[in-house]
Amino acid sequence: MNFIFISPNFPATYWNFCDRLHRNGVNVLAIGDADYNTLDPRLKWSLQEYYKVDSLENYDQVFRAVAFFSFKYGKIDWLESMNEYWLQQDARLRTDFNITTGLQKDQIEFVKEKALMKIRYQEGGIPTARQHRVSTLDAARQFIDKVGYPVIVKPNIGVGANDTFKLCDDKDLEKFYREIPRVPYVMEEFIEGNIYSYDAIVDSKGDPLFESTTAWPPSIMDIVLKKLDLAYYVCAEVPENLKALGRRTVKSFGVTSRFVHLEFFRLNKARKGLGKKGDFVGLEVNMRPAGGYTPDMMNYAHSTDVYKIWADMVTYDKWNGRGAEKEQFCAYAGRRNEVRYIHTHEQIMEKYGHCMKMQETMPPLNWPQMGNYMYTAVLPDEEATKEFIAFVQTRAE
Repeated sequence: MNFIFISPNFPATYWNFCDRLHRNGVNVLAIGDADYNTLDPRLKWSLQEYYKVDSLENYDQVFRAVAFFSFKYGKIDWLESMNEYWLQQDARLRTDFNITTGLQKDQIEFVKEKALMKIRYQEGGIPTARQHRVSTLDAARQFIDKVGYPVIVKPNIGVGANDTFKLCDDKDLEKFYREIPRVPYVMEEFIEGNIYSYDAIVDSKGDPLFESTTAWPPSIMDIVLKKLDLAYYVCAEVPENLKALGRRTVKSFGVTSRFVHLEFFRLNKARKGLGKKGDFVGLEVNMRPAGGYTPDMMNYAHSTDVYKIWADMVTYDKWNGRGAEKEQFCAYAGRRNEVRYIHTHEQIMEKYGHCMKMQETMPPLNWPQMGNYMYTAVLPDEEATKEFIAFVQTRAE
């Protein structure tokens, strides 16, 4: 089996995907814009060959790289980046080279455009916030007359909370329209609730081989704009109502043979047309693993190896492993260099060193969302998890 992995060096932990494929006997070929000598030695060991391009943004260069591998090694069976930024290019390459084991060029819009996601949610009977494609100011006012303030405006195609705004009144609305960006935007009713993700590795029939859930802060946007501290955690178990809704969403979007990250609101109070308190409401779908070190956190929480499960899905369309012997919580707590905290690094390690799995400086690209320094620990329950987060992040007056 020939597998082309696009940009296998970012995020840094993605070498694990290549490693598990290699251990399963897969011929792993990689395309990236980093110098070969800068790659992690473990990644180098996993690769049959690496093709460097000047820029992954240059489709012609990447196309030629795939063509070279196809000429040298024969039919390409899989092509993936596992990265939100490259999903559209991945789909185009699969279509151009007749690689049928992933999303094609004519399928990618429904998992990239937030407006089109609503169609799939509706077809699957999955409750979701009402939405309006941003056009004229008068049309926006008509939409707000129906849903009320506040509303959220965000790029129709975008990653994370970049260029996302919360409009609380007419003044905010008019300011947004005076400065409206050129890219297409959507406007959504504001949902009061916490964000939970349904994370899964699904086989060629769309059935889950692995399932997990992560509790996220209500607003990554506020963390970026207000320079707050990010904290989130992988839960020991997936709530049954979220599990059912996550599986239904996978089927509605026609997802197969992928690692997926589906986001939902959990309502803090009943909302007409959406559900009662504690119900889940569809937010958006992501056809790749959760960001940062979340896959590793899943491993720690569930005593498993999601990289191996994914590689087994690719290679055998099944997973022969066993369920976790011990289910725990795994929490991430980030801190910012410019902020003074009550507890020092030494105090954190003294109290939580025994259950600390990772603690390190984050890459600069992640600083706005995730902080400059992070701590990741395994905790026995949700109460202990929240105590850990508070200990790490409580700020000095």
